[in-house]
Amino acid sequence: MARTGNEIGKGRGARRLFARLLRWLAQILAAAILLVGLFTVIDPPGGPYLAAEWVRLGHIEREWRDLEDISPHLANAVLAGEDANFCSHFGFDLKAIERAVAANARGGRVRGASTISQQVAKNLFLWHGRSWLRKGLEAGFTVLIETIWTKRRIVEVYLNIAEFGDGVFGAQAAARRHFRRDASALTLDQATRLAAVLPDPKGRDPHSPTGFIPRRATAIADGARTLKAEERARCVE
Repeated sequence: MARTGNEIGKGRGARRLFARLLRWLAQILAAAILLVGLFTVIDPPGGPYLAAEWVRLGHIEREWRDLEDISPHLANAVLAGEDANFCSHFGFDLKAIERAVAANARGGRVRGASTISQQVAKNLFLWHGRSWLRKGLEAGFTVLIETIWTKRRIVEVYLNIAEFGDGVFGAQAAARRHFRRDASALTLDQATRLAAVLPDPKGRDPHSPTGFIPRRATAIADGARTLKAEERARCVE
């Protein structure tokens, strides 16, 4: 049976809408690739979350430092504490995801499995919150970051945008605020204490003499010692 003119018109309209949607998606992808590529050579100024904190507080503490100007103790500490498989995964730690899914299935506190690459994608390009849209965009930016940037660049950006206290962003601001020294001069103990406040920098104090922070810092120090030196040198140093 021949289709009516109305049916033909609807079909053409649907095809045009689909083609327009594809063009929009292609333009968005191109813009994302351009932005990520630009940040390989330009130090990113911040992101939506940092901007939101600036609006909330009226100011923030942050000062960019190149990776060679940050104590290697801090890089090792955040790798050991946040993402021990960073040098070998492609942006997503599948084993950590499996462990998180199993732990969450048993009930109790929800356990995350975000890698450093995913945290950079979220903190630099997106907003905080739990939604499938945000997680989907985070996954897309994570793939772009891992494809376009080096592992060293990912760590460098992470150490400059990570939050180490209320309104305190990046290694230099954290070192100044908490220990009154430059990021390059952080000791192993100081670095592990800063790493221990992650991922709850507003609720944890690196100066805490007892309780969680000292125990966590000790565990991070032990983990940093077991990181494979050749892998760390290959992907970070």
